[in-house]
Amino acid sequence: MDALVNGLQALGRYALFMGRAARSVREVGTYRERLVEQMVNVGLHSLPVVMMSGVFAGVVLTIQTAYMLEETVLGESTIGAVVVPSLMLELSALVTGLVMASRIGASMAAEIGTMRVTEQIDALEVMGMNATAYLIIPRVLAGLLMFPALYVASCVAGIAGGAYAGEVLGYVSTQAFIDSAQMYFKPFDPFYGASKTAVFGFIITSIACFKGFTTRGGAEGVGRSTTQAVVQSCVAILFADYLLAELLL
Repeated sequence: MDALVNGLQALGRYALFMGRAARSVREVGTYRERLVEQMVNVGLHSLPVVMMSGVFAGVVLTIQTAYMLEETVLGESTIGAVVVPSLMLELSALVTGLVMASRIGASMAAEIGTMRVTEQIDALEVMGMNATAYLIIPRVLAGLLMFPALYVASCVAGIAGGAYAGEVLGYVSTQAFIDSAQMYFKPFDPFYGASKTAVFGFIITSIACFKGFTTRGGAEGVGRSTTQAVVQSCVAILFADYLLAELLL
């Protein structure tokens, strides 16, 4: 019972925190330059690890699909039709979300948490600055804007990796892979995947900022907040993934 009450209290504090952040969106001049900086950090600096994970996701999915279809009459003509929608609908979005929860979530929680325990946030507020607008809004907006772009990069890398693996390993020719993928392509698939990653971006950045902003207890508290930010972001992503699938598919 105590765990439930504590969880609801934490959820309430998070809602109040994000409500306060939403009211700070009007103060564009406070965070315009910070927004560009965070977009580069979230998007450009994360591109290599996102694309690498996308490539391996595509390769593994192609190998597994070829294995499952090996004894069927479908054969190579349907490998691309299975791999590409699977990447677009689920795997690219989820892998990107989980990878970014570890990279961006931990980084943001640690950075803001360190500022809290070293009283840098208090100093900003003493100087009359809106710390929420300066620290939180740029990070959350960067997550909303850049995560769909990272999803597109992951999809492209995954499809290229899958097609290359199919050709090299002898499962399916690149042309057959592409033809079958085009035959069953639905424009809704990438829209759905990009929408999911935008939600994941909000979840990861907002939880990380909340955990960092409410850090207490020195260096140990920073480590605890960072761990909680990553774990809670991953759990929230999985739950949101289910809800979005239930609502949109």
